[in-house]
Amino acid sequence: MLNHILPVLINYRDDLKKFFPQLIGYIVNGELVIKIKSQKILRVLNFLKNHTNAQFKILSDICAVDYPFQENRFEVVYNLLSINYNARITIVIAVDEKTPVDSCTDLYSAAGWFEREVWDMFGIFFLGHNDLRRILTDYGFKGHPLRKDFPLTGFTEIRYYDFEKRIILEEVSLAQDYRTFYFDNTWNTTS
Repeated sequence: MLNHILPVLINYRDDLKKFFPQLIGYIVNGELVIKIKSQKILRVLNFLKNHTNAQFKILSDICAVDYPFQENRFEVVYNLLSINYNARITIVIAVDEKTPVDSCTDLYSAAGWFEREVWDMFGIFFLGHNDLRRILTDYGFKGHPLRKDFPLTGFTEIRYYDFEKRIILEEVSLAQDYRTFYFDNTWNTTS
């Protein structure tokens, strides 16, 4: 079923490379995924939204992925939809903890909520966003809960203290604060 789509996607990827030579593009499940440098995100999004052969007018989602052992720890993923051409495209940029990403709220109004969520959950700062504040956690919340180095239990615990008939907020203290990942397979069946 995807055989008739592949040549079109490959041609479109090659055409995009003419405009953005440093672009890396590949096809996954019949959709084009491109990787670009974070500094080029606004140029690429503007091109994809306004060029006659693209028309990706809808920003479906912005999300992030945390790879704590890589130099550029985070990947920010933009999912776009073109109604005119019945096509989807995914743009991926890699950033570290300290480098801000340019906000695309001027291009896509829906980006405001998505960027706030990525800021709240991962701590990725969006430069030029006019209302970058927490959206899913409380304003006094410390940390960013979807980072892989965030403690599973959090930093504070809220509980009801029956004796005093009130809610108590206290710090959590556990022997193991952070998750540790082991990627060795201990169930190796070959000897």
